Amino acid sequence: MPTQIRLPAIASDFEAGTIAYWHKSVGDTVEAGDVLIDVETDKAVVEVEATDSGILGAIHVPDGTEDVAVNTVIGVLLADGESVDDLGAADTAAPAESTVLPVDAETSTPPAAAVTEAPSESKAGRVFASPLARRIAAEHGIDLSGLKGRGPKGRILKADVETRIGTSAPVASKPPLAPPSRDDIDIPNNNVRKVIARRLTAAKQEIPHFYLTVDCEIDALLDVRRQVNVHLADSGIKVSVNDCVIKAVALALRDVPAANASWSEDAIRQYGAVDISVAVATDNGLITPIVRNADQKSLTDVSIEIRDLAKRAMDGKLKPDEFKGGGFSVSNLGMYGIKEFSAIINPPQSCILAVGAGEQRAVVRDGELAIATVMTCTLSVDHRSVDGAVGAEFLAAFKRYIQSPAVLLLDRQV
Repeated sequence: MPTQIRLPAIASDFEAGTIAYWHKSVGDTVEAGDVLIDVETDKAVVEVEATDSGILGAIHVPDGTEDVAVNTVIGVLLADGESVDDLGAADTAAPAESTVLPVDAETSTPPAAAVTEAPSESKAGRVFASPLARRIAAEHGIDLSGLKGRGPKGRILKADVETRIGTSAPVASKPPLAPPSRDDIDIPNNNVRKVIARRLTAAKQEIPHFYLTVDCEIDALLDVRRQVNVHLADSGIKVSVNDCVIKAVALALRDVPAANASWSEDAIRQYGAVDISVAVATDNGLITPIVRNADQKSLTDVSIEIRDLAKRAMDGKLKPDEFKGGGFSVSNLGMYGIKEFSAIINPPQSCILAVGAGEQRAVVRDGELAIATVMTCTLSVDHRSVDGAVGAEFLAAFKRYIQSPAVLLLDRQV
């Protein structure tokens, strides 16, 4: 009996998502454990593995289909000798806009009569594009095989086609933001950006933010970091200032647990674990993978984990449990030369630390001017759950660790 492939609940709060990419084509052999599809959730693009083996006999929900509900039949898997005809009419029925490509199970190739060529198919291989991009390309006679897409896995988007055309099609039922120009393009918002926009708007409107700023002298930190990296030169590990910041935040949260909290109408939840969300900029928007139990890990372990999480975040390969949760966020723009900024709180968390660039500034020591490398850090705080005194206490502890960096190297914190 053919097996229906259904969209699984990839997280406890996942209800619907976008089928971003099929890793298999109709007629391909599928083994249990093979990556079958990429699903774009409200936070990331998640790989979904096949749970059964067989031949992909039909694709009911093609690349680029949005708002696909959990448990929707997205395709059919065939065993040897089976065909999609073995399914009942109700089981094989697909949405009106779906692509259903039956496959001959004996030859493992689509019957010629059943395959319809589309602009997104090329003789050299598959060219992946959103349905809207395909339609616009067909209307203008654009060959999609010559385009480079900016979507997930290089998927061609509407904006990519419009760039080739040299003009931007007006957005239906929406007034233009400005007088139209031949240089303007509309870049479609994916689910990640839409959810980020909703969450940050709600956070700024609903959370009573206040801000605390501290200057940290980091010359000692830079010297310790240099010595550590010399020692690690042959290992391929390179500790960054941001790694040290994450470790210092973790230790400060352990010292001041009241800052590691979230607000609800019924109670203020104080987290028992020190799980730090680290802001990572990706092509699909901002995502915050989590370094869990950061206070219990060595500086080098923190460094290795952050690099792994950041790389997989940019590749869209994070698992839901790697970016959902966390009790405190860190956003660092120092690598861009930003001196100081204030970040928006990441709900339901109560605090986010905005880290600026280290730069040489004049400081006063014992009544005399001196030069020091100073890093400005600003803590955004939810006043409902964390008082000003608690925020100040946290920043004092954080500054203490940053300016006494040898403590960050202890395998066991005391």
